[in-house]
Amino acid sequence: MTPSTGYALEIVNLKKAFGGLPVTQDVTLSIRPGERRLIIGPNGAGKTTLFNQITGDMRPNSGQIRLFGTDVTQFTPYKRAHFGLSRTYQIITLFAQDTLEHNVTLGLLGLRPSRWQMWRPLSYYGDLTSEARRTLDSVGLLHLAAHPVSDIAYGEKRRVELAMALAQKPRVLLLDEPLAGLSNTERFAIKSLIAAIPRETAVIMIEHDMDTALDLAETVTLLNYGRVIVDGERDKVIADKRTREVYLGT
Repeated sequence: MTPSTGYALEIVNLKKAFGGLPVTQDVTLSIRPGERRLIIGPNGAGKTTLFNQITGDMRPNSGQIRLFGTDVTQFTPYKRAHFGLSRTYQIITLFAQDTLEHNVTLGLLGLRPSRWQMWRPLSYYGDLTSEARRTLDSVGLLHLAAHPVSDIAYGEKRRVELAMALAQKPRVLLLDEPLAGLSNTERFAIKSLIAAIPRETAVIMIEHDMDTALDLAETVTLLNYGRVIVDGERDKVIADKRTREVYLGT
């Protein structure tokens, strides 16, 4: 198949089933470079499962995933990251007893072409340490760089996860409920950080805080039972009666 051009991410007829029950059904999406896309849907709609298939954490039963025209459906998560794909998780996945600086540096080590030597201290990778500190500064956490993750607040942990993803300089960034569990003040801080992500990065976000998420989104996809129900420009999707019936409950 000849690679397509012009899209950062293309998903074509993606299907996945567990125990015979479908969780993604013929999902087809096209995301432009720099696009801000919001994925919505009720609990169990298949949103995180879709993210897991895009990143390679889960393989689809059929269909195709393309990053910048290259079919990556059979690629490992590591190899997809080298195409510029990065993500955060709904459940925070950090090394709690390690420092913020080391967490971000470890994330950067995963992108190095050479194998990481575990016996070497992280200080050996001085360039990565400097990049980790620069990224922590960009999310307002440089003053906590030497603190263990276990010592910081939940909202700050969310910012560390975002820093880890941004440090990889992604061209496609997946954010899985980045505002979940945050106070209003913390939510505003994370929203500001997302809004400041450079426009060369496409941002695809799952989020239930509709008021905040819609301020960031240009396009919206509604999933239900693993199917795309409505997809398109933000205002049109939100005004669609199917969105009100399936997700907004009106």
